[in-house]
Amino acid sequence: MSEPIGVAAEHVRLLTKVARMYHERGMRQPQIAAHLHISQPRVSRLLKQAVSVGIVRTVVISPRGVHAELEEAVEQKYGLREVVVADSDGQTDEIAVTKAIAAAAAVYLETTLARDDRVGISSWSATLLATVDAMHPAPSLTASRVVQILGGVGTSAAQSQATRLTGGMARHTRAEAVYLVAPGLVATASMRAALLEEPSIAAVIAAWQDLTVALVGVGSLEPSTLLRQSGNAIAAEEEQRLREAGAIGDVCMRFFDEEGRHVASALDDRVLGIGSDTLRQVPRRVGVAGGERKYRAIRAALRGGWLNVLITDQETATELLKN
Repeated sequence: MSEPIGVAAEHVRLLTKVARMYHERGMRQPQIAAHLHISQPRVSRLLKQAVSVGIVRTVVISPRGVHAELEEAVEQKYGLREVVVADSDGQTDEIAVTKAIAAAAAVYLETTLARDDRVGISSWSATLLATVDAMHPAPSLTASRVVQILGGVGTSAAQSQATRLTGGMARHTRAEAVYLVAPGLVATASMRAALLEEPSIAAVIAAWQDLTVALVGVGSLEPSTLLRQSGNAIAAEEEQRLREAGAIGDVCMRFFDEEGRHVASALDDRVLGIGSDTLRQVPRRVGVAGGERKYRAIRAALRGGWLNVLITDQETATELLKN
């Protein structure tokens, strides 16, 4: 190492000696002061100067399973507020990947939610279900309200899943649960319009305007097994029309194309859930998704600004940097 610019040689020696005693030998500042017959305030100043002139350099080494550089690279590429990369340990099996992402998402939520947060949560996502299952109950209030942002009535089993998501999150955060007791997808636009007039449903929709966090999954165009079982999956003909219009994925059954642009269709008038414009106004939009099947949809959701926080697996994050 060359001599620090603007620092006399004899002073460099003292800086180095003090730095080594403190950082390498573990001596405390009073011990160093007594040993070198100088004051403790001077020792403190010398240690700060050793950093400023480059004699002491701090290096952060990420432990195994922590992917800080990868997270930062994805954040910068897509302009995201935060990225959390779950360590999937090289596994590509969808169940294993889902489990890894869910564990990471549970920790993220447990450490970042605040007592005044109003959390909106989607109804149809195996990864979100796994996330709620992985969470630990908070000892005190960590959110004020958890609001369902997509209808959940399909089959009786489907309603149970939607209730489990909203209710489970509310229990873990000690928050008030607000359920949307209505279909996520109805038969006609007029039926949806009639439901919107119901006071109980109108009150839930009004709560969407005040959300601080939206917790959503990202779907590929082909519905997941969970969505098909719900009774709310779109018909094959509608799926084909969306595909022809360029749709490749969705968030809360609002579909978008490869660049993340909303693909408007007649389906929008039959979905009882948060709209794309309302969703984009939520300050923190957390997408919990990963796996090879959803890669294109996740990339499109990031491009289109549907999300500003992403919790995903290592392989998906790596692929997001390639294109």
